[in-house]
Amino acid sequence: MKALRIDKGWSQSELAARLSVSRQTVNAIENERYDPSLPLAFAIARVLERRIEDIFEE
Repeated sequence: MKALRIDKGWSQSELAARLSVSRQTVNAIENERYDPSLPLAFAIARVLERRIEDIFEE
């Protein structure tokens, strides 16, 4: 997710604003300290214009 965010030229704060979450939430997801809820995962995929499977792998 971090690489996709950087490719868009967005800071963590910018992505967080687009997702209506805190910057800390974005940071925690990027550092694999937090697994997003399914609705948030779908929102991330939509905002980053990728399939959910391409962002979140096992």
